Order: sequence, then C-alpha cells, then structure tokens
Amino acid sequence: MKKDELELRKAIIAKCRWMNAAGLNQGTAGNISVRYKDRMLITPSAVPYDEIEPEMIAAMPIEGEYGAWKGPLKPSTEWRFHLDILRARPDVGAIVHTHATFSTVLAIAHKPIPACHYMVAAFGGTDVRVAPYATYGTKDLSDNALAALKDRNGCLLANHGMIAVGPSLDKAMWLAHELETLAKQYFHSLLIGGPVVLADAEIFRVKESFKGYGLQDKPLKGEGKPSKDPRKPSQPEDEVSKDQNKPSKGRDKPSKIKVEALYDETSAMQATSAASEPDSPRKRKKGKSPAAEPVLLGGTASKRVKVVA
Repeated sequence: MKKDELELRKAIIAKCRWMNAAGLNQGTAGNISVRYKDRMLITPSAVPYDEIEPEMIAAMPIEGEYGAWKGPLKPSTEWRFHLDILRARPDVGAIVHTHATFSTVLAIAHKPIPACHYMVAAFGGTDVRVAPYATYGTKDLSDNALAALKDRNGCLLANHGMIAVGPSLDKAMWLAHELETLAKQYFHSLLIGGPVVLADAEIFRVKESFKGYGLQDKPLKGEGKPSKDPRKPSQPEDEVSKDQNKPSKGRDKPSKIKVEALYDETSAMQATSAASEPDSPRKRKKGKSPAAEPVLLGGTASKRVKVVA
C-alpha cells in the first residue's frame, strides 16, 4: 500500500470518528467514500468506527466489474449510491452519508429545505431536495439520490438521512455539517410560523460569490504561501529582526512617545481636586513647573501623552 493511499484511509477513519463525536451520525449508520485514482475507498459494513483500521477500508473499481471489491471486510451496504455518484459526477472526490438528527427529521417529513438562509447556495441551487424513499442499499435508492443531486452538492433521503458530496473529503464533511445546520435552522423556523424565503436571484448572486467562500481546496505546492515579511517577501527573518533594531537617521528618527496609564474615575477625581490647591514651595523643585493633570472626558480620565523630540 502506497503512503498516499494509507494516509487517505487514515483520514476516512478520522472523519468517521469526528462525525459521530460531533453528533452528525450515530453508531455505524453513516458511511464515507473517497475517490483514489481509479478506485473508490469506502468504509466497511457494520464495523464500529473506533475499531476500524486502515486495511479494513474496502476498495472498489470505479470502472470495470460493478460491485467488485477488495479487502478483508465487505463494503458498506450503501456502496451502490457511493459508486454511482462517483461514476456520474467527475467533480466529486468524496461522499459523506449520515443519519444526522435534524436532516433526518425533515427527510422523514419529506420536507425539502428552501432558501431560508443564504447558505442554501452552498449546495448549488435554491433548495436542498428530498430523494423519494427506496429501501437502503438498493439500486432504486441510488437512482433516486442521483436525481436529487443533479446540480447539487447535497440532498436528503426520504425516511433515511442525508448525503453531501464535495471535491475533497474535507469539503464533503464541511458540507455535511452545513446541511445539518440548515436543517436545524429550518426546523426551528417552522415552529414560529415558518421562514421568509429568499428570492432565487439572491441565491444565484450568493452562489456566485461562494466561489471564493467557505472551505477552500489546499493550494498547490509553492502556491498561495504568504511571505514571512510582507514588506520584503524575500528577506530572511533574522535580517528583518536586525533591521528593526537599527535606529533611523536624521529626520526619519521616530519621536519617542510616552503613554501614561489610564486613571480610573476615582483617582482622576482626586488628582483634579489636588490640582486646585495651591502648590507648596517645599514640594516644588526650583525651576520646574508642576506636571499637568489628566483631563476628564465624560467623568473618565484620558491618557496623558508626552512627546519627546
């Protein structure tokens, strides 16, 4: 097994455990698949996520013999819609299926999610559809899911759960989390009279702006890396530190600014009261005037700033 495949298998397991810990799924109900070259890597059937090891992830050819698999354990019973989505959607790199509570509640009621929030645009259109019910693991369910996912990155499965798809595993999981959040918000809005739905034109406008919003794909090696010092992109860190310690010459020399601490209201009032009393000759040094007292602004002492050339 190559290192990149091993890391991908580990990432699948980590996401499975995370979605359960985050409340997006319960037990072994959900499943995850990822495109790896000409194969699909998918979680095994009925194995607790805490017990899954990388070698237990099943591998299935995306093209070739339909349903063939390799591994010590058989793939998830939902392998059909995972495989069919990857076959039909070249833009999809990963699929997350969960039985998240609020998504499933809406799916049970056969309620699609309208544009009650602008985040609906993250799923590709003006709503999140509900795929008609079909028995789990069947070709009918897969066909229904594919239809509901047309031009969409997520859908609900009637009386079942939800699916989120993305170009990467991270993006697919991000969308699954967003879908559950939308479902929860829509559910609660129904309790207080229902949502005010946004116009289609607004959703399309938001969709366009989403091209640079949300979880982004990682930049290619050597691209998108900020320089260490924005002033001098090629300047090493140690040279920047040296330059900062060098004093400027002539008129460029910065003024030294001494900022005295803020007084609280009580001390400021006392200081002002003391300033009104005549100065004692014993306390005042010869040739020096008394220090200026803080100015009260709205009952609070302001900062005293002394500029020294």
